[in-house]
Amino acid sequence: MPKLEILHENNDYLVVNKAAGLISEKNPYEAVTIETQALNHLLKYKRKPYIGIIHRLDRVTSGVLILAKKKSILVEFNTLFSSRKVQKTYLAIVKNTPQKNKGNLVNFIVKNNKEKRADIIQSKSKDSQNCILSYQVIGENDFGYLLKIKPKTGRFHQIRAQLANIGLPIIGDKKYGSDQEYLPLSICLHAWKLTYEVSNSKEPQAFEAPLPNNDFWAFKSI
Repeated sequence: MPKLEILHENNDYLVVNKAAGLISEKNPYEAVTIETQALNHLLKYKRKPYIGIIHRLDRVTSGVLILAKKKSILVEFNTLFSSRKVQKTYLAIVKNTPQKNKGNLVNFIVKNNKEKRADIIQSKSKDSQNCILSYQVIGENDFGYLLKIKPKTGRFHQIRAQLANIGLPIIGDKKYGSDQEYLPLSICLHAWKLTYEVSNSKEPQAFEAPLPNNDFWAFKSI
């Protein structure tokens, strides 16, 4: 089981590089989660630690994850996310050749609870949500193409569904049509950077998670 990789810690929050294969929050069916790992870390110096889940990453996704150490900080970050003052940048590897080196994707998306996936639909419906992202091809290796992705909305499985919809399923993501094998409980999707606006400061706070350490992620441009 991968150890908790801490990128930054202060009195208010903990920033970790989430390992693929683990879920973000506590679950009665999961012995080890990012939340339980964080609580065990805090127990080393706090009798009654608190961890608040600010945002989540899919089990199969790795990368930057922020955890609140105080309820007041959880509320503050929830406000930042809801007011879209947090910018997340992802990296994904796709096997198929992109038709364009960069683009903006605007779709309607519906959560398919039965199959635990998201479906792109052609027109708006009562259950749909709009989803927007921009992408750019920034590298290439023997496995495929490296895409830098900036979602403008934060929908369930948004990146995975929108890329698959244009013929670019993420490597390892069999749920969305990939035929390329990757690591167990993992796909080639990494939450690379996270920045947010800080009150009374002109400079935003920024965090970056190192890439997964395997041959798929060996790109000269990163």
